[in-house]
Amino acid sequence: MNIFKDIPKRILVSFMLMVIVFFVGTFGYMVIEHWKFLDSLFMTVITLATVGYGETNPLTTQGRIFTIFLILTGIGILTYVFTTGMSFLIEGELTGLMRRRKMEKAIKALKNHYIICVDSETGEYAIEEFVKTKQDVVVITNNKHIAEKLNESILLIYGNPEEDRTLQTAGIENAAGLVSILQEDKDNLFVVLSAKGFNPNLKIVTQAKERESVAKLQKAGADEVISTNLIGGMRIASAALRPTVVSFLDRMLYQTVDNEPLRIEEETISDKSPLTGKALSDCNINEKVGLIVIAIRESKTEKFIYNPKQNYKLNSGDTLIVIGTPTQVKQLHSLIEVGV
Repeated sequence: MNIFKDIPKRILVSFMLMVIVFFVGTFGYMVIEHWKFLDSLFMTVITLATVGYGETNPLTTQGRIFTIFLILTGIGILTYVFTTGMSFLIEGELTGLMRRRKMEKAIKALKNHYIICVDSETGEYAIEEFVKTKQDVVVITNNKHIAEKLNESILLIYGNPEEDRTLQTAGIENAAGLVSILQEDKDNLFVVLSAKGFNPNLKIVTQAKERESVAKLQKAGADEVISTNLIGGMRIASAALRPTVVSFLDRMLYQTVDNEPLRIEEETISDKSPLTGKALSDCNINEKVGLIVIAIRESKTEKFIYNPKQNYKLNSGDTLIVIGTPTQVKQLHSLIEVGV
């Protein structure tokens, strides 16, 4: 790991210049005056610091000429180093560097999180939904406006999501899923290809503006490709044809129960679940968790059973579609896994 990668270039340059000045001064006195290393270093320090201690040893004419040269060049360089360092502190770059280090440490500790690549307002809405539903997320953006808006409230990487190093910094190997919502289809395609290369099991969802891009993104490894133009067109038609249904869904998105958002969620019955083989009535999901099971996708046929009857017996791999809050969904997950 390169410890200097986050330090601004001008800080590194100023540091190198300072090292060079002290090296030239010390080496110069050793060669010209034949002094020992410590005497030469001490003379260089007091000369550049202008403390006025006097000469370490009597100087020859050549030594005095070298000292004049050292003062004229060295003090100018040290002044540049000082102003650069103060600028680094005053402009808050040091604070930003420390925050970035802290953020990278927090990301390394994440497991099964979601990486969201955004560069537009559409992506901001997606981020809001992940945050509302209490998901662990890392946002990648090269949009300065978005970065400034989200910097204090979420784990964020300001960089190019198409670069391998950026994806690695976001913890791509340990992520559960990636959402790429970039404005250009070709950019989404590149992100999908790179992400699948790092983590073949990654769940990837992306958007496509052009119809012909959908198949390309799916071939590249995207699990779900959302056509924003198609969704937008259907939404407009639905608002005209079935306004009450649309109004219901819109209100559900913004309605809260106990200060939590209400959502349609899903949970899958695992192989070792104590609910496997039990009828819905025996699971007591509504009584124990307070959720409403509105549909079940059968694992064998992958068909949906809407408004399932209470005598339906759950099978391993069945997916329950429910309406509830994030807390209720976590309780349902616990009920499915351990029966409590």
